[in-house]
Amino acid sequence: MRSIALLASGGDAPGMNACIRAVTRTAINHGAEVWGISNGFQGMVDQQTEQLTSRSVAGILQRGGSVLGAGRCLEFIDPAVQARCVDYLRGAGVEGLIVIGGDGSLRGVRALNALGFSVVGVPGSIDNDVPGTDNSIGADTAINTAVEAIDRLRDTASAHHRAMIVEVMGRHSGYIAYMAAIASGAEMVIVPEHPIELQAVFDEMEAMQQHGKRHFIIVLAEGAKWRAAELTQLINDADNPYDARYTVLGYIQRGGSPSALDRTMATRMGVVAVGALLEGKSNVLVAIRDGMVVPTDLSTFSADETKSDPWLQEVFSVTSS
Repeated sequence: MRSIALLASGGDAPGMNACIRAVTRTAINHGAEVWGISNGFQGMVDQQTEQLTSRSVAGILQRGGSVLGAGRCLEFIDPAVQARCVDYLRGAGVEGLIVIGGDGSLRGVRALNALGFSVVGVPGSIDNDVPGTDNSIGADTAINTAVEAIDRLRDTASAHHRAMIVEVMGRHSGYIAYMAAIASGAEMVIVPEHPIELQAVFDEMEAMQQHGKRHFIIVLAEGAKWRAAELTQLINDADNPYDARYTVLGYIQRGGSPSALDRTMATRMGVVAVGALLEGKSNVLVAIRDGMVVPTDLSTFSADETKSDPWLQEVFSVTSS
């Protein structure tokens, strides 16, 4: 294999640049050209590519975001468009493709593989919701960002005897919320996977008040039953011991310099992704399994499979009591 293409799809995640750098330098070290595709699958549709060199990826290891751009492409869902993209890659001499992204991006990996094109996926998702891997690029940095914010908000909450609702990302996954709540010692976490009733929130607040706590921190995933503003209003409209305020962290969780863990993990994944293509593998996910980076056959799990970790709920329940 003498020519490899690379793209980052879906939402950006801190550490993607580390993977782009590793893919580029590993492929070049094996005598292959590397072509970067701009703006995810949209760049493939629009035929926007540029050759990557060891120098062009210098200095990007510590940068957040993606130097290739990222994003979603509804147009790529059309099988006819997928076929045209494969024809374009083959016409340009590209023999294999590496896709960095989340579960939606893996659908693109499966589609291209079905058309006979060699393609490997690398999990990049701050929600860590990609099935088949223990961890995804960007999740650690996003959690660290959330924990730092919660630690700061606790000081104000304690000073003013307040309940502080901190809304983090996670439309369908409570991973960031759970991990941030565990790491920050929050009193409650509310996630899409485990809906709770409003009375349960009130009861827990009353219990914490009786234990003498001056603050009550709720970490709320954005896909939960309520958004932060709504839950704050519900708390303040009822007879509760804490005055509630809320903060929505939003996109700051995506940005910023990646953590050391995300940098090293993304680098390892990039090296293994290139190796998988050179070995003739396709339709695989470069996954973290028990600390090891291993190519995992995507056909071993469904495209619609969701990732769930009941262990997180158990750990939070024990440590927050």
